[in-house]
Amino acid sequence: MEGAVGPELILYNGRLHTQDPDSQRASAAAVAHGRFTAVGDDAEVLELAGPQTRCIDLEGRRVLPGLIDAHCHLRSWALSRRRLSLVEAESLEDLRRRVAARAAETEPGAWIVGQGWNETRWQNPEKPTRKDLDAAAPEHPVFLWRSDCHLAVANTRALEAAGIDPETPDPPQGRIDRDESGRPTGVLRELAANCARDVVPVPSEEETVDALREGFGALHRLGLTGVHDHRSMGGSDGQPAFRAYERLRSAGELELRVWMGINGQRLDDAVALGLRSGFGDRYLRVGHVKFFADGSLGARTAWMLEPYEDADDAGMPITPMEEIAEAVRKADAAGLAVAVHGIGTRTNRELVTLFEEQASLNPGRIPHRIEHAQIMRPADVERLSRLPVVASAQPIHVTDDVPLSDVALGDRARFCYPFRHMLDAGVHLAFGSDAPVADPNPFWGMHAAVTRQKRDGTPAGGWYPEQRVSVAEAVWGFTMGAALASGQGADLGTISPGKLADLVVLDRDIFAIEPAGIHKTQVIMTVFDGRVVYEA
Repeated sequence: MEGAVGPELILYNGRLHTQDPDSQRASAAAVAHGRFTAVGDDAEVLELAGPQTRCIDLEGRRVLPGLIDAHCHLRSWALSRRRLSLVEAESLEDLRRRVAARAAETEPGAWIVGQGWNETRWQNPEKPTRKDLDAAAPEHPVFLWRSDCHLAVANTRALEAAGIDPETPDPPQGRIDRDESGRPTGVLRELAANCARDVVPVPSEEETVDALREGFGALHRLGLTGVHDHRSMGGSDGQPAFRAYERLRSAGELELRVWMGINGQRLDDAVALGLRSGFGDRYLRVGHVKFFADGSLGARTAWMLEPYEDADDAGMPITPMEEIAEAVRKADAAGLAVAVHGIGTRTNRELVTLFEEQASLNPGRIPHRIEHAQIMRPADVERLSRLPVVASAQPIHVTDDVPLSDVALGDRARFCYPFRHMLDAGVHLAFGSDAPVADPNPFWGMHAAVTRQKRDGTPAGGWYPEQRVSVAEAVWGFTMGAALASGQGADLGTISPGKLADLVVLDRDIFAIEPAGIHKTQVIMTVFDGRVVYEA
C-alpha cells in the first residue's frame, strides 16, 4: 500500500494501451512495490502522489504493456553478440571475407564460431563448404550455423576435431552432406551439426553472466521485459545457463522475467526432481519441456505431407511421434507442460492428432505448445482451434522466409504462417522472435505480422496478405498471448491494478501510423518491475 508516502512512480499524460477493458482510456498509472496500484486518468492518479513519488510526464506518447518474447534462446543470443555475425553477409564471397577478417585477429588454432548466414538471400544461393572456409581460415577450426540453426558448415580442421571423416556414418536424425567421392563437404544437417558443436569450447559461467548482463540492456532498448527461453536447462549448454540465471537472480541482477525451458532429454531428471512448470518467482520460473518433431525448411528437413519442389524427399522426423506422445503423457502427469517444435505440414498434422488423443490432459494448467506451427493446412488449423494448445509463432520469420518458402514449396507456401486463419478459428497465438535465429526486435515482428512485407516494402501488397493481422492483435501476441502461454496472465500482459509493473513507452503511435512504418518504432522508456530500466 502507498500509505502516506504515496506510490514510488507515477507515469501520466500518456496514451495507455492497457488491454484491460476496465481502463481502456487510461492516461496514467501508479506503481508501488513493483506492481501497478492505480490506472486511470491523470487527475485521479496524480492525486495519489506523495513527497517521494517520482512523476514522469509521458508527453502524450503511446504506452504498451511490457513486451514478452515467447520464443528465444537467451543465452545463445547473448553470447552470439560476441561471436562472428553473418546476418549481413550478402554473398558467399562476402562470407569468406568476413571469416578471413575474423581469422586475422584470432590466435591460430582458436575456434571461429559464427551464425546467421542465409544463402537464399544471395543472388547466387550456394551454400558454403569446408573448402570455402579452409581458404578463408586455414589455421583455425571454423564452425558456422545457418540462420535457422538446423544446418551448419564446418571446415576441415573442425571436422577433424569432431572426428568426421569419409567413414563416419550419418547420426540418427542427422545428415552429413558428401561430395561425389564420399568425402564430407562440411555441410551438417540437424543432429549431425551437434557432432561439431559438441567439440567447440563452451563459454564459461563468467562469460555467460557477463554476456547476459550486456544483453539485458539491449533487450530493454527494444521494450522487452520478459522472454521464454527454450532449452535453457539441460542439454550441452543448459547447466551453465541455469547457473547463470540463478546467480543473477540471487544478486538482484536478473533484469528480465525468464520462463526457463527444459531440454526434452532431461525429462526424466526433471520428473525425478519434482520440477513443475511455473515453479519459481516473479523473475525466474521453470517453463516448458522442449522436444523436436522435425527440422527446418531451410535445411529441407521439415517433415512435409508431399515432397519439396526442389528435392526428392519430404523432409524427416527428428523424434518419432510415438516417443513424443509418451513424453507428453509423462510430463503432463508430473505437472510439466511441453513445447514441441513443429514446422512441416506432416509434423503439425501429427502433433494435432497427438494432442487430440491426449485432450483430457492438463486441465486448468499451463497449456502445452506447438513451437513455430509454421506450415499448417486449414483443416489442421481448425482442429488445433478446438484444443487447449498454444501456437507459439515468430512473425519475423514470415518475411525472412519469403524466397525460401516460394522455392521449396511453390504454391503450397500459402499454408505458411497462417496467422489470420488461426486467430479467426480461435487458436491461441503467442509471438516471439527465435533469437538468435532472427533479430529480437519485437517491432520488426509486429511489422511482419501486420504487413506480410519485408522492411523494404516488398513484396508489393504483402506475401499472402490474406493472413495479415491487425496491430492490436500483433501487440496482443507479444504481451497477453505470451503471458497466457506461460500461465502468467494474472500477473502480466495488461496494464492493470495489481499486475506486475512492466511497460514500454514508444516514440510513435503504432495504432495511428501507416503499418509500413511500424518497424521503425523506437523505445523511449522501458519500465521493468516498477523501475525505469531504460530511457532514450
